[in-house]
Amino acid sequence: MSAPLRVLFCIGINQNFFDLPTGQGGAVWKATVQLLDEIEAMAGVRVLGTIDDDAHMVGPSDGWPWTAYVLADVDTQETVKAVCNLFRTIPVGEHSLWRYAKVEARIGRPLVVRDDVEIEATS
Repeated sequence: MSAPLRVLFCIGINQNFFDLPTGQGGAVWKATVQLLDEIEAMAGVRVLGTIDDDAHMVGPSDGWPWTAYVLADVDTQETVKAVCNLFRTIPVGEHSLWRYAKVEARIGRPLVVRDDVEIEATS
């Protein structure tokens, strides 16, 4: 079995959320909770942590810095795509979650010294 992919799901809240009438964002929050629950329950995904930066960032985020992040170990790129697809399939009224939020997955590996790197001993 290969090592899992270390994936940072970067979530940006877009202008459509901020265009909702004041106090009408509850359906989006409910969908976001469903999103997080479905990610946690998805086979092949182990959520390591989340970060929400809504206290220091006001307004939409179209790129870095993102509004929220989910860091996870994921078994395959197909599973990464399935997580991203949740934004298309989770309903928010007559729309889907992706009307209000976007996602970008950054795939890498844990930050460790690779086996093929030699480190000289220091005195």
